Amino acid sequence: MRIRACWKRSADGDEGSVAIEAAIALPPLIMFLCLAIAGGRLVMSGAKIDSASEDAAREASIHRTVAAAQDAAHAAALESLDDQGITCASVSVSVNTRGLSVPVGQVGTVSVTVNCTVSLSDLLLPGVPGARTLTSTATSVVDQYRQRRDG
Repeated sequence: MRIRACWKRSADGDEGSVAIEAAIALPPLIMFLCLAIAGGRLVMSGAKIDSASEDAAREASIHRTVAAAQDAAHAAALESLDDQGITCASVSVSVNTRGLSVPVGQVGTVSVTVNCTVSLSDLLLPGVPGARTLTSTATSVVDQYRQRRDG
């Protein structure tokens, strides 16, 4: 009876092929994963910035003076971004309060634009910009029968 050696080398000569295949396939897979993460971060941040602009517009529309509306909108946008866990490299809030100056009985609107620069530099992916500025504008109706003041 003859026993065959279990440690016999294969005659094919492909011992290193798995390592080569991994070296070829792994970098594109990692890049795809990083792009998916970057895309997800931008989509989620965009939705949260939309929500912040809506909160700010609603907050501005319930105030009676332009100065109070602008202050309230700015504070509401920053608070909403903070509550939702968005860290912006830079934030700007622009408030259009022309709707507060229309006469009582007419419909006016207040709109707020929020710009937030979202950082992508921590992904370390070549070709992806270090940051992307996302913008969202929301409009809220001012109660047409609510008293308004110019100051």
